[in-house]
Amino acid sequence: MAPTVSVIVPCYRYAGLLEGCVDSVLAQEGVDVRVLILDDCSPDETPEVAGRIAARDPRVEYRRAERNQGLIPTANEGLAWADGDYVVLLSADDLLVPGALHRATSIMESKPGVGMVYGRPLFAPPDQPLPRPGGRWRGTDVWSGSDWIRRRCRTGHNCISSPEVVVRTSVHRAAGDYDARCFHTSDMNMWLRIAAISDIAYVRGTPQAIYRVHPGSMLRSRKGPMVDLHERRAAFDAFFESDGHRLADAARLRTMAARALARQALWQASRAYDRGLVDGPDALPVEELVAFALDVFPHARRLREWHGLQLRRRIGAGRSIWFPPFVATGAGHRLALHGRRLRWKLRGV
Repeated sequence: MAPTVSVIVPCYRYAGLLEGCVDSVLAQEGVDVRVLILDDCSPDETPEVAGRIAARDPRVEYRRAERNQGLIPTANEGLAWADGDYVVLLSADDLLVPGALHRATSIMESKPGVGMVYGRPLFAPPDQPLPRPGGRWRGTDVWSGSDWIRRRCRTGHNCISSPEVVVRTSVHRAAGDYDARCFHTSDMNMWLRIAAISDIAYVRGTPQAIYRVHPGSMLRSRKGPMVDLHERRAAFDAFFESDGHRLADAARLRTMAARALARQALWQASRAYDRGLVDGPDALPVEELVAFALDVFPHARRLREWHGLQLRRRIGAGRSIWFPPFVATGAGHRLALHGRRLRWKLRGV
């Protein structure tokens, strides 16, 4: 029999995109899918659109909340509903690409120790045609959960957008509900918790999902750097509090993650000086970034980014960018960023 997959589709004010999302699930081959549309009391035409979809296909169920409760409680309601072998949480504005569920489930069917499979997403900017998935499945990378967690702690970043993830339902149940303390990073926290109890696999080559980019989100605002840093810290902190006991080297990994976040905060402060963005309406929150670095990693003053920031302050905002050592440092960071992006595209980490 084909593997069964429960797909949870939280929807709030995405009536115009909902049908395309659900169609991308129902068109998946090689799996038996059921879809639950969870309408978080949308003020648009979501009830009409969702009702029409559910009426024409018995694989689709629709529920509407009596009042708006937010994404995390909605997602947890969906997890309680899911009864398939595997489960997917797919926002109503995102899509699966053809074959995504078959690839992910076939990996977990053949590798019982793997509890989560993800792949590369395609990004869809607003007001542009949807990207066309291409390429072929070039193989699978499998990490032990502890190795995958170590990679996340070393970078301090989430390498997953979300729609490209398929989880073994029994593992999701063992990991527990999404944590409401991690408002923007509940998914990152969940992936860490899943990795604490299972292996993780990555589909190389072909993409697995299409993720819509929203440039007006809080994380892309002027306050975005601080929101992003605080939210990623919350994801790590909540993870180590709940699941640190599962890791033999939890204390070292937690320090590693804290150091990575501190370095990123100090580097963003340094770039604000290089670009002259320390005063005026476009200024970045330099002092908040510095305070964050010291709070998350008390030894931040020992980091090279700290010493670079102090020298930039002495040279002056807008002038430090021409200081030859900083020109080389900036080029090095750009090369490292390109390298990380290429590694992420090829291997997902």
